[in-house]
Amino acid sequence: MTGFLSRFLRRLVLAATAGLLLLGAGAHAQSGYTQTRYPIVLVHGLFGFDSALGIDYFYGIPDALRQGGAKVYVAQVSAANSSEVRGEQLLAQVKTILAITGAGKVNLVGHSHGGPTTRYVAGVAPQLVASVTSIGGVNKGSRVADILRGVAPAGSVSETVANAAAKALVSLINLTSGGSGLPQMPTAALDSLTTAGLASFNRRFPQGLPSGCGSGAELVNGVRYYSWTGTQPLTNVLDASDGLLSVLSLVFGEANDGLVSACSSRLGKHLGDYRQNHLDEVNQLVGLRDWFSTDPVTLYRQHANRLKAQGL
Repeated sequence: MTGFLSRFLRRLVLAATAGLLLLGAGAHAQSGYTQTRYPIVLVHGLFGFDSALGIDYFYGIPDALRQGGAKVYVAQVSAANSSEVRGEQLLAQVKTILAITGAGKVNLVGHSHGGPTTRYVAGVAPQLVASVTSIGGVNKGSRVADILRGVAPAGSVSETVANAAAKALVSLINLTSGGSGLPQMPTAALDSLTTAGLASFNRRFPQGLPSGCGSGAELVNGVRYYSWTGTQPLTNVLDASDGLLSVLSLVFGEANDGLVSACSSRLGKHLGDYRQNHLDEVNQLVGLRDWFSTDPVTLYRQHANRLKAQGL
């Protein structure tokens, strides 16, 4: 009996040791899960920021990517300006990041207006960009922007009032973040996000755009293009922003995230539509989302691993 007990305990110890070794190996492998070859640069959308009052625009996402081994930078471009102005600001930051890291390229990830902003950089300097990922990107314009431009036409009193209100909001954003030195022009931002504005932009930067609502070319000029989006405006009754997005969603007449239609969001290889609204796509407000759908942070981690697998 003693011999049996001794053998049993020895086998138990060996099994436990093997289990710990496997767990250690798994943890080690997981530590490099998001370790892309090139740095990841996250680019915010309209009225966005890098971090304000200690809260990331991409809530919890940079840290999650860094924990898996990625080098992550969060761009700070104008909260409200044209795609071209924001794109030039981003291009300057990309060059700085490359100089700091010694990397040859970057992986650009843009949300909302960050989509056209990243596409601008890939269009004018493809040699510096490994990939562009558009999340809820306004790639063919937004019906909401069209309506706003319609009720506040250029040169009107309503435009003047709306522009003043937008500048006040931008000033508040800049006060709590790092964008106070950047030029702001809300009307230029609005024009960039209309259907007409994006049609003009897309004639100059068509890379990765699909002809319809499917996927576009994944590889163009050495740059890989990806996208995903949300199609559920109301996802969490505790999130105060969901009500407004739900109302705005009614103007589309097609699947949308509250600000951008699913069709407009398409770019390159489309990776999926999710039960998320426009803010859920960046894990806002502060992580409030549909608890029964994919965690937004998980999507970013999975995509970093996808880029890693592509050698990017």
